[in-house]
Amino acid sequence: MKIETSLNAKTAAKQPFLSTMRELATTYQAFCTYDEAHIRETGLTPPQFDVICTLGNTPGMFMNQLAEKTLVTKGTLTGIIDRLEQKNLVRREVPPENRRCFLIVLTPEGEELFEKIFPVHIEYLKQKFDRLTPTELDEIKTALQRLKSIFTD
Repeated sequence: MKIETSLNAKTAAKQPFLSTMRELATTYQAFCTYDEAHIRETGLTPPQFDVICTLGNTPGMFMNQLAEKTLVTKGTLTGIIDRLEQKNLVRREVPPENRRCFLIVLTPEGEELFEKIFPVHIEYLKQKFDRLTPTELDEIKTALQRLKSIFTD
């Protein structure tokens, strides 16, 4: 594979966006470290927690919907659902109108866990996000949306 560029290594290393990219990556790492430490106290992995919280307050979701709404890739979602099913937190239902797909639904135990852990985790995160003003939160959100749009256009 031939890759062509007009930049040399020294010029590439001086690109102004590199410091922004590094700040974005280290911010995400710091958030994940803080977030995941609290999630693991629930006895769930972060992807399992994501699935439980995404299914909470819903009548259930099809696997493709769940994959779109969570931070879990489609390839690993089946294994996560299998493990949550073993913990009796979710179940697969085959809807009569479409027997080719599964609806993933929280079990009563899953609903109970969601009601217990979701508000506690939101309060945990709120302690940090409350340090920002509503204007700052909006500015950060807008900047992140703009950045995302650049990569998804």
